[in-house]
Amino acid sequence: MKKRGVSHPELIPTTSPEYSSRAAAVIGAGGIAAIPTETSYGLAVDPFNTDALRRLFAIKQRPLAKPVLVLVDSMKSLARMTPEIPPVYQSLIKQYWPGPVTLIFAAREELPHLLTAGTGTVGARMSSNPVAAEICRCAGGCITATSANISGSVSARSTADIVDYFGDQIDIIVDGGELEESPGSSIFANDRDALFCIREGVIPFTSVLKGAANKS
Repeated sequence: MKKRGVSHPELIPTTSPEYSSRAAAVIGAGGIAAIPTETSYGLAVDPFNTDALRRLFAIKQRPLAKPVLVLVDSMKSLARMTPEIPPVYQSLIKQYWPGPVTLIFAAREELPHLLTAGTGTVGARMSSNPVAAEICRCAGGCITATSANISGSVSARSTADIVDYFGDQIDIIVDGGELEESPGSSIFANDRDALFCIREGVIPFTSVLKGAANKS
């Protein structure tokens, strides 16, 4: 991995009783936190803060046409992202949340354009990683979780990877140790209640289709 920085952001281990409140404070103040998730380290900002999103896109060198997925801590928090839950998603949410399945919803009109990239949709999931879930809860129930990497590069699996990519361009790293190599979350969407796969990840699309068929 190419070295991209020499300075270090604040580092707090998950063994610290203050890791979640400290990360949430950084996020709430418009900062960027690198946190462990069930698939890789992710970059968490307040999804309602346009300035934080703009900074997130800048450090990742992410094309503005690519939306950013969100973690939510509850169905109540999901309702801040979307006005409705398609019926076809009900069984998926019940079976795979919390977990590495991101679902694409119609976005509320008030969400920042950077978050949705003007698509009118937003991707969301509940994390099964207890660290990410606790930080999400402490930060108000909604945070971004785009992979901690330069766009198009391998996702960070360790704090060393994060520092190599970003140096001190982020504000805090929540150190969850070195994560096992894993594909990203599976991303599924629907068209007139017909499921389709945007990205095959941890959960195979064939398993999802089979489960949905058994419940229909």
